[in-house]
Amino acid sequence: MESQISEIQYALNTFYLLVCGALVIWMVAGFAMLEAGLVRAKNTTEILTKNVALFAISCIMYLVTGYAVMYGGDFFISGIAGGETLVDDALVLAGEHGFNGDSVYSGAADFFFQVVFVATAMSIISGAVAERMKLWAFLAFAVVMTGFIYPVEGSWTWGSSTVFGMYSLKELGFSDLAGSGVVHMSGAAAALAGVLLLGARKGKYGSSGQIYAIPGANLPLATLGTFILWAGWFGFNGGALLNVASIHSANLVAVVFVNTNTAAAGGSLAALIVARLLFGKADLTMLLNGALAGLVTITAEPSTPTALQAALFGSIGGVLVVFSIIALDKMKIDDPVGAISVHGVCGLFGLLLVPVTNNLASFSGQIVGALTIFIWVFGISYGVWFALKTVIGIRVSEEDEYEGMDLVDCGMEAYPEFTTK
Repeated sequence: MESQISEIQYALNTFYLLVCGALVIWMVAGFAMLEAGLVRAKNTTEILTKNVALFAISCIMYLVTGYAVMYGGDFFISGIAGGETLVDDALVLAGEHGFNGDSVYSGAADFFFQVVFVATAMSIISGAVAERMKLWAFLAFAVVMTGFIYPVEGSWTWGSSTVFGMYSLKELGFSDLAGSGVVHMSGAAAALAGVLLLGARKGKYGSSGQIYAIPGANLPLATLGTFILWAGWFGFNGGALLNVASIHSANLVAVVFVNTNTAAAGGSLAALIVARLLFGKADLTMLLNGALAGLVTITAEPSTPTALQAALFGSIGGVLVVFSIIALDKMKIDDPVGAISVHGVCGLFGLLLVPVTNNLASFSGQIVGALTIFIWVFGISYGVWFALKTVIGIRVSEEDEYEGMDLVDCGMEAYPEFTTK
């Protein structure tokens, strides 16, 4: 009887991880739609190409090197336990990842769930460098980011490695359940490094400090992308618990779903209200980024806050993202979709909130963990971007930027019937 229960739990946990992983893949579509809506029409095909290609690169690179670097597995050579692990020999990976040590599930399911997180981190970078970066330079960076940069910091945070043998983040009290720092802040750090070397889009900033808005071409598409991300985030946060096959874990999953949804709602409304107070208008782009800010904020710890706390945390994230977007613009850091503010600023904020409701985490541990992630990802990313800039260049010519990335890189337009010559 006990063996049968174990087999059922194993099957349910494995299936749950696979479904949650599929939901996170749906987030890739959300990023693609959001970015396609917020860039100009002449750059739509190229941004969609980047999002499909980066997902494919992420899957291959994490298979070849990433998973082994992060967790010490050898999936590329022999699979995780050959993909046919019996319950008695099942990998108990949750304890190694810093989650619930009672989780037992297929190693192949774990790989599948982890690989879509890598793609999410890379998707964050895509929007921040949009409309002026060379396609092949971006894809070259994706190889390094997904095969090396992300897995190394992941081995320190969700794996069992110490940071260059000097200290253990877990022992310091660092906790990041679903990846506010591990995924979102790391993606934003890599994006910031690229944006600083890339420079702003032509016409974005005036010589006397003026800031000119460059509207996106398709706000309905951006709104659809936000809703897709909102829905996919239930897999992102809910799957991070790694199991559902017990009364306790099932109840915890329900809490995570409620808190994830509530934080998004709080973030969107807070951003909308702040935008109205600052600009006198109901700014749709701020509303959308506010929802994402709430989601990123709650991602570090969605299981311990009450629903009211989740709404409050998300609301603060929604306020922060508006002021962060304004501040980055004043510093002439051009981020067409607000990715650095949403995922970087709110990712850091989410990490710092963890000890408020989770007494197993410490503020000092969160700060050290955040600094470790940022310094590593930003520093190495800056070096890689600089090398690419030196060898092949990372920015298109002024003429190509004016013409649009669609024709220059892809030879086709997303909206040819609406184009005037």
